[in-house]
Amino acid sequence: MNIKSIKTWAWVHKWSSLVCTAFMLLLCLTGLPLIFSHEISHLLGNEVEAPEMPANTKSANMDDVLASAKALYPTRVVQFLFRDVDENKTWTVSLGKTATSEDDTKFVLVDSRTAKVLDEPKFDEGFMHIMFKLHVDLFAGFPGMLFLGFMGLLLVVALISGVVLYAPFMRRLEFGEIRKDRAPKLKRLDTHNFLGVVTLVWALAVGLTGVINAWSDLVIKYWQFDQMSAMTAPYKGLPPPTHYASLQTSIDTAQAREPNMRLGFIAFPGTSFSSPHHYGMFMRGDTSLTARLFKPVLIDAQTAKLTDSREVPWYLATLLISQPLHFGDYGGMPLKIIWLILDVITIVVLWTGLMLWWKKRKQSPAEVSQALSQADKTTYVLAKNVQGAK
Repeated sequence: MNIKSIKTWAWVHKWSSLVCTAFMLLLCLTGLPLIFSHEISHLLGNEVEAPEMPANTKSANMDDVLASAKALYPTRVVQFLFRDVDENKTWTVSLGKTATSEDDTKFVLVDSRTAKVLDEPKFDEGFMHIMFKLHVDLFAGFPGMLFLGFMGLLLVVALISGVVLYAPFMRRLEFGEIRKDRAPKLKRLDTHNFLGVVTLVWALAVGLTGVINAWSDLVIKYWQFDQMSAMTAPYKGLPPPTHYASLQTSIDTAQAREPNMRLGFIAFPGTSFSSPHHYGMFMRGDTSLTARLFKPVLIDAQTAKLTDSREVPWYLATLLISQPLHFGDYGGMPLKIIWLILDVITIVVLWTGLMLWWKKRKQSPAEVSQALSQADKTTYVLAKNVQGAK
């Protein structure tokens, strides 16, 4: 690689890093508690556990589960029923002022075996909510998500350009060598480069999945336009139903269609994941991967008969897989600990990179001259540009 190419890559690395570093530090810091969101919520007493019962206890009728939640807020409209991947004891029911309203949503936690109300969780307040909103959209909604997605793209550019710069520079050193007998800035540079390479694959994976997640609203809207509209086309122009079929009967119809899958969440008529005429039954598998991939089954809300069912397209499957990969919450506690360690190391990489740039700004001409006398021209040009990129 010639000097001109090095300078170009150094410029790319410098500015892509500088623009996104502050936001990446914020995302890494807020991401730390989000890795352990379930454990922290339990520690803070924000989660109510369902009582222990024999493993063979039968589930309650879903109409009773729905009725228990509705009894608390009879004037509100049920929007969704959902539960966590590993949760079979409870259902969370969300109720809004209308089917599509997103403000002032009420949540009711119902025991799936007894149909008794256990709690009214508050998902829109508290420490974890603040961490989540900062991490996802900076409390700026959809524009905030797109902005953080752009910062994620800059991170990917910074990582790739950093590798390009690191390769020729480190030919003169052993892998992982940190020159402790040299100036502090060289030790800082070696530490930055070494830790950056160690976390490279993880940082690229988390950065790319973060970008994908930032586009989730657009991906879902396109799926609704591309797939949902085709599935509900026969009902276009028809008046909405005046009465609804049994929820349990509708679930039984969906389960009969996909006997090897289990129900993940239900979208009620009129919500963004269904139509005014349908229950959207979203089924999922029972393995670590398939549990994150939903298959929509549309059930006629008036007759409880099957309307349509199809696999999710590749772009939605990519989004669904990227979400657990981003937070490392699909492999239990060991994977969460690995994510924690890699996150902390990435914070060190970002901080040392920022310090390298800051120290470089304050470097005097005399220090540059001294550096020239201590190294041959090729090594100096490489070191100068790599340091300047930080």
